[in-house]
Amino acid sequence: MKAQRRDFVTDVPAPPDFPHDPADPVGTRPQVVSYGDDRRGRGLRALAEITGETGEGAVARLRDVAPDFADWIVDFSYGDVMSRPGLDRHTRQLATIAALTALGNAQPQLRVHIAGALNVGCRPQEVVEVILQMAVFAGFPAAINALNVAREVFEQRPET
Repeated sequence: MKAQRRDFVTDVPAPPDFPHDPADPVGTRPQVVSYGDDRRGRGLRALAEITGETGEGAVARLRDVAPDFADWIVDFSYGDVMSRPGLDRHTRQLATIAALTALGNAQPQLRVHIAGALNVGCRPQEVVEVILQMAVFAGFPAAINALNVAREVFEQRPET
């Protein structure tokens, strides 16, 4: 994990290494990974890198009805969690697709995150494989619904 890529948000100082890194000397105490005070800026950059206009539009629509909730998405979801150093964007998007597939009722969010996965370099086949694996844990109906969403996203992107 020491060689983990950190090439997306470069204008923010790197936080301490991820806790419990196997390469750390035995007996060292894990540190809490925390950032400075620019959650909003970091969140907006991560949101743009992952979802582009799709995510920004979704947050803007929420801002009309629940401005605080829109800020939570930017600050917490993208500024704190999606920007953590322990996983790269590629892995985080595949994990997000797995979770949204397993929920079985989050097709709009799944659509955004499948497109986001493609934006950060995931291949369509990787997305499909994650969804197929969720059939084992979340059931065939959830996987079928997610595969239909994936097909729609792939068809809208001629480069995939």
